[in-house]
Amino acid sequence: MTIVATPHSSPEADELRAAFFRDGDAFPVLAGRSATVEAAVVRSFDEFIAPALPGDAALLAVGGFGRSELFPHSDVDLLLLVPAELSEAGQRDAVSRFLQNLWDSGLRLGHSVRTSAECCEVHDGNVELSISLLDRRLLAGDPALFERMEERLPRFFSAHRDELSRQLCRLTRVRQARYSDTIYHLEPNVKEAPGGLRDYQLARWLSQLRNAQSYRRSEPDPFPELANARTFLYSVRCFLHYRTGRDSNLLGFDAQEELADQPFSPASDPAAWMRVYFRHARSIHRTAARWLEECEAAGSSLFSQFRDWRSRLSNAEFTVSRESVLFKSPQLLERDTELVLRLFEFTARHGIRPALDSEQRIAEHLSALEQHWSAPRPLWPRLEAILSLPNAAIALRSMHECGVLNAMFPEWKDIDCLVLRDFHHRYTVDEHTLVSIQEIDGLRGNQDPLRLRFAELLDEIERPEILRFALLFHDTGKATARGPHTEVSAALAEQALARIAAPPDVRDSVRFLIERHLDFSSVLNSRDLGEEGTARFLAGRVETVERLKYLTLVTYADISAVHPSAMSPWRLDQLWRLYLIAYNELTLELDSDRIEAPASDSPEKAEFLDGFPRRYLLTHSAPEIEAHYQIRQLSIERGVAVDVKRLNGVYSLTLVTRDRPFLFASVAGALAGFGMNILKAEAFGNRHREVLDVFIFEDPNRTLDLNPAEMDRLHFTVERVVLGRMDVKELLERRPRPAPPSRRSRVEPRVSFDSVGSSRATLIEIVAQDRPGLLYDLARTISSAGGNIEVVLVDTEAHKAIDVFYVTFGGGKLTSGAEIPLREALLSVCRT
Repeated sequence: MTIVATPHSSPEADELRAAFFRDGDAFPVLAGRSATVEAAVVRSFDEFIAPALPGDAALLAVGGFGRSELFPHSDVDLLLLVPAELSEAGQRDAVSRFLQNLWDSGLRLGHSVRTSAECCEVHDGNVELSISLLDRRLLAGDPALFERMEERLPRFFSAHRDELSRQLCRLTRVRQARYSDTIYHLEPNVKEAPGGLRDYQLARWLSQLRNAQSYRRSEPDPFPELANARTFLYSVRCFLHYRTGRDSNLLGFDAQEELADQPFSPASDPAAWMRVYFRHARSIHRTAARWLEECEAAGSSLFSQFRDWRSRLSNAEFTVSRESVLFKSPQLLERDTELVLRLFEFTARHGIRPALDSEQRIAEHLSALEQHWSAPRPLWPRLEAILSLPNAAIALRSMHECGVLNAMFPEWKDIDCLVLRDFHHRYTVDEHTLVSIQEIDGLRGNQDPLRLRFAELLDEIERPEILRFALLFHDTGKATARGPHTEVSAALAEQALARIAAPPDVRDSVRFLIERHLDFSSVLNSRDLGEEGTARFLAGRVETVERLKYLTLVTYADISAVHPSAMSPWRLDQLWRLYLIAYNELTLELDSDRIEAPASDSPEKAEFLDGFPRRYLLTHSAPEIEAHYQIRQLSIERGVAVDVKRLNGVYSLTLVTRDRPFLFASVAGALAGFGMNILKAEAFGNRHREVLDVFIFEDPNRTLDLNPAEMDRLHFTVERVVLGRMDVKELLERRPRPAPPSRRSRVEPRVSFDSVGSSRATLIEIVAQDRPGLLYDLARTISSAGGNIEVVLVDTEAHKAIDVFYVTFGGGKLTSGAEIPLREALLSVCRT
């Protein structure tokens, strides 16, 4: 048996690679690899299949191979066309040896064996087969058999194009949803993500299905306007394949840096290079989205009825057709500049986007609009109308896509497609901004009990337009600020509001919200909500209940827009608790001096609570206190009692035991050994040397969900660790260390001390490269220095860990002289 040469390692392939890295042109690579693979496949066909099926088989290239567009490590899609099902063992064996030979040569295959009749059937579970036949060509075998199928395929596509289009649209919606329906990911997948090559092919396939002439092979590119975008993405994907030596399509931060360094790069700075990427991806995505919407609308009778009803929304200026808005008299754009803003007000009111024709008309007048709006104009009333309506987010996104936001607000240009690598945010700055406003609009009608409270808050504010404008500008300063961006963002908003003649009260409110928009996030990450000083700090920052409501909603939107899972149920609950604490302080309903243990407590329960800080009663309800007391009763006979419960999407571990050195660190290490991420922890000690520790943690790998027996093992392990019968270090050594981030992504550790933020404890904030067991090592170091850990707040942003410890030393705060050695010890742990 002859093994064909591996197509990845021939002299021809090496020359193609070298040429690509000189000029970045992917097309010779695609054509060259397709030709090399074709030769190998035909040789294998001639050796194995032709003798076993003489004149009874045709081999087709389909999909990307059918288009002669094989990237360096793309799969090779083949279809073996036969006149009837292979019934003889020798024939089936020949096919198996043919495929095995190609696999052994290093090719990754996608293959099927079909008759002409089977090719002309819709397969519900495999619509991709029918779609792949839009890109087909004969490689070897019986031309007559192939031509007979060619005669049948146009009739098949014509008869089933609506069904195929509908299924293709459904699969596309599922695929795009995996990427949150946005192109603006900081590390996008150039093939599968919205705006990627799959979207380009989607538009092409839908165009072919609609146009009967495209059922034949070798049709010209239907989207010449996307030629530059296609060329760019082909080059990027080709680079990624060469870089990794496999079919890798993730454009990660390291790859972005390397691409920016290439001689064919359009920009040498990675952030500037990504802006080029996003602008090309945006062109492809908009084209694909239009085809997607039109095909979905055409294929749904219910949607058609709804569309017909929506058409009644047409007025003297705008026509609603096919679920989009058209200008009735586009020539009026020449002299009526506000017509554009009235269009977006219509969109904000009804939730219907401008038609492609409307966007093109606006684009033709964009330069004139930008020049007109560069001078001070009283545009606030029109913008206020847009921002106060329920679909403001849809309108603002359309304004951004049409270039109207940049034309109206040059302050926005600098964050258009802006990439900032903080390894926590998933989106570009402009997309994060639009998603934050989308999160506010999404509160209306939201039935999630945890979000209903924020929806009610939104209903209570009088000026939603102020909230949305503040969000629109809250991160504009990130483009130029070298330090905290809040002041720069506020100044840019002030400048824009002055130019559009916004009233002074609007400007003051917007400035306040932008300058303070990080306050609540900072408190959530670094302050104990049960600390008496936290309530006073919050009340002092917001000053009024009305501002508290606005700032709470800004925080909700800002965190929610970081990435889809950033606003977890636990964090939602914490934000609401923060709101209540500040609200109570502002309305003088919180008086910590009046809180006492209930007089009806039993002597045993009073003994348990004796010596706990007042903070314990502030932060725990009566049922929680009773549950803690019951856990304490269990601990009396066993030495320790542990209780783990599911709570708002996270877990709570509560334990009661006798105090002993390094107790807190040991439990933190045990949880880390199980792969849990600790979010918050607090410790309370009474006068009788009993300790109550509470850990809030998440289970990122769903270990406890998927393996119920692991819950019992977790209980057992924590108990043994607490009693000193198991070494925590052994647990941690079993945990694999994650791959280190790139050199530019590494986090330089820092340690800071704050003796003002708490009335009783020193706050120690540590920022460091995250790793398994870090919290254990930090807690052990603090305990070794004589510290008593009362509360820990834990936050992780990708590779960066941000841990805040509330620590007392001998019942008081850390002395300034003890800070230096403790700082050095903690930094040493962070660098380990």
